[in-house]
Amino acid sequence: MTRMTAPLRVTGAAIAASTLITLWAAAPARAHGAPTDPVSRVVACSPDGGSRARTAACRAAVAANGAPFTAWDNLRVPDVNGRDREVIPDGKLCSGGLPAYRGLDLARSDWPSTRLSPGGKFTMTYASTIPHEGTFKLYLTKPGYDPKKPLTWSDFPAQPFAEATDPALTAGAYHIRATLPADRTGPHVLLTIWQNTSTPDTYYSCSDVVLAKGASAADGASAGRASGGRAPKQETGTGAAPSHDEQAATPSRGAAEPTGTASRAGSNAPDSSPVASATDAHSGPSAPLLAGGAAAVLVLIGGAALAVRLRRR
Repeated sequence: MTRMTAPLRVTGAAIAASTLITLWAAAPARAHGAPTDPVSRVVACSPDGGSRARTAACRAAVAANGAPFTAWDNLRVPDVNGRDREVIPDGKLCSGGLPAYRGLDLARSDWPSTRLSPGGKFTMTYASTIPHEGTFKLYLTKPGYDPKKPLTWSDFPAQPFAEATDPALTAGAYHIRATLPADRTGPHVLLTIWQNTSTPDTYYSCSDVVLAKGASAADGASAGRASGGRAPKQETGTGAAPSHDEQAATPSRGAAEPTGTASRAGSNAPDSSPVASATDAHSGPSAPLLAGGAAAVLVLIGGAALAVRLRRR
């Protein structure tokens, strides 16, 4: 009887282990990405935002949210399929209409911002914790934008000023080169929409920028200190051809590419910059989940083996 029972116990353990592995592998992806330069509101106000997270705007955002922006890389909406203006309501563009990020929609003029030059070239750094294929679309608010009013779709042109499809993921981030419109100055919002083709998700993010002619690295650093944070890290080589790890964003069809001299804000990396990994090549479980799942399987199989040994005694 003992010899017949033991194999049955092992078989049951193997089935349970197989079921656990299947459920574990099918678990949804945890997170994906957001712009770190020009810094997006969700990154600046997250626990990884350093001193910027302690600014009045970020404190108000967290209070309105009811919880910190720990999942700064997971602001995504499924099944939009390019119908952004139909699916995402006015006044909720920065949160993507998601209640978990509603604090990002506050109409304020003191959000942590990045100083850039009108008509200048810049490189967006979009940190990615899990890479995906898709198209990035960059929109800039129209002349006359008022930061003290709720952000609506009518604040943006119908077409993005730049697009980039499937840029290379390098050192945990996408590097998207673009040229800003030359007809705007003062505070504006850079809205980035990342529509995935490898998943059904679309990501939304708002980066606050201040456009000033002749903006320099020193100006950017001063703006960062004034807002309570550090200026974003300066990108180099913006006047050269894109390297293998950067993709130049193409002007939107029907929109002329503005001209101007390159100008970049910032000289130091932000406090506690989010660390993105370039090792996850799919939207499966993250490394901690992999380790935890593997450990659970080992424990289950080990327990079954121990039960067999005890049974035989």
